[in-house]
Amino acid sequence: MIDTTIARFCRAIDILIAAALALMVVLVFGNVVLRYVLNSGIAVSEELSRWLFVWLCFLGAVVALRDGAHLGTDMLVSRLSATGKKVCLVLGHLLMLYVTWLFLTGSWVQARLNLDMEAPVTGAPVAIFYASGVVFSVLAGLLLLLQLARVLTGRISESELVMVKESEEQAELEALQAQLARDDAAHDLFQSPHSGSKAGGQRP
Repeated sequence: MIDTTIARFCRAIDILIAAALALMVVLVFGNVVLRYVLNSGIAVSEELSRWLFVWLCFLGAVVALRDGAHLGTDMLVSRLSATGKKVCLVLGHLLMLYVTWLFLTGSWVQARLNLDMEAPVTGAPVAIFYASGVVFSVLAGLLLLLQLARVLTGRISESELVMVKESEEQAELEALQAQLARDDAAHDLFQSPHSGSKAGGQRP
């Protein structure tokens, strides 16, 4: 039930990210066209695009946290036993919760300080810019707590104990190696009956 709720929530975040990206494209591209064709422009384009980009990055970081897509080092953890992986996973979550708390307090202070400050073009409170850090910290903290609860209650598979990969290239390489191994096994299985029949035909 919890996993389904998290999946749906992250799906909603993906939709928001796509909408923000589409709006950024419209603002930036439209501004370029207006400047070169009509010698005019969208006044709020640059400022709003910058704010959307910041929100897009922080919301994307939440989804990446849920999917374990943040880059890291698994050279040591991947070689540990299941118990060692669980210990490292718990310690990693506790450290991330602490860093998330620091990020939350800092973002909250900045948002409060800039609540009465107005952006030069849109006139919107600058606190909206820093609120992205608050939203990220709250959502990331909740995800980390739920993941930590899964680990402590034993509701996590061994394949999920390693949260990160060395790099995207490493993950792609491992997937390619696994596919090649499957292809070789299928090729050997296909060739073995034919080689047997050929050998049998050469007997006197």
